[in-house]
Amino acid sequence: MNRINIYWLFIGALMLVFSACDPIEDRDVLKNSFNPDAIELEAIQSTPGGNKLTLKMNTPGVAGYWDYVIDKKFSDRVEVIYPIPGLNTFTFHVTTAYMTDGTPMNVEYVSASIDVQIDVLDNPLPAAYYALVGDDLEGKTWVFDGGPEPEQGGLWWYMVSPDNYQEVWWNAGGECCPPSDAAGRMIFDLDGGANYTYYSGPNADPITGSSFAFNSDFTQLRIVGDANILGSEGNPGDNPVFNIIELSSDRMVLFVPNAAGGTGWVWVFRPA
Repeated sequence: MNRINIYWLFIGALMLVFSACDPIEDRDVLKNSFNPDAIELEAIQSTPGGNKLTLKMNTPGVAGYWDYVIDKKFSDRVEVIYPIPGLNTFTFHVTTAYMTDGTPMNVEYVSASIDVQIDVLDNPLPAAYYALVGDDLEGKTWVFDGGPEPEQGGLWWYMVSPDNYQEVWWNAGGECCPPSDAAGRMIFDLDGGANYTYYSGPNADPITGSSFAFNSDFTQLRIVGDANILGSEGNPGDNPVFNIIELSSDRMVLFVPNAAGGTGWVWVFRPA
């Protein structure tokens, strides 16, 4: 009896060993949720060639954001009244990782673009564009509203509290120490893009190739590229994003709360 029990125990042990070596056929396999070459983008214009657009990314399993030049939005759908005529390229950046060889060790993040031809600005733009670029969107030149010499006085480039732009700490431009480009100028236009051009002085060569953008509620102005606004070097620090205190057809007041040395800084401009 004992020999029989030992025999069957030995057979059972062998069966367990061999069954443990069998491959698992139904294991889960990691797969990509989309084909990067088949991302479907769609641009709908409210009128033929018009500037009211709906941008859509229609591919399931994809998350990301639209870069539509004047702003970015983390959504698969954007509605915008676009300010720039001509052929415009809008890009959807995918934030869903794509496994290039089927393993999570090698991933990339892809993008897809769509071109849209805008022939007419048949929908009015937000008021900030007309104030900055001109009533007819023809392009506009801005200069400091004071200076360029400090003895001319006035508040046009000055240090403030980082918590309160109305609390003046040092009237640098109007008292002693205007910026080196106090006599310069800036041009904002929409000629094929949201273009920004900087001149450090009356006879200086332009710095071109930069652009400007507002945030979604038009409380900030952002400069993108090699150039920055007048008076950005030195004490203010080279900040590319400015809070808009005032923007009208005849006055622009900008503020940064994070200037150099834990200070705030204010710029006051007028049309040339």
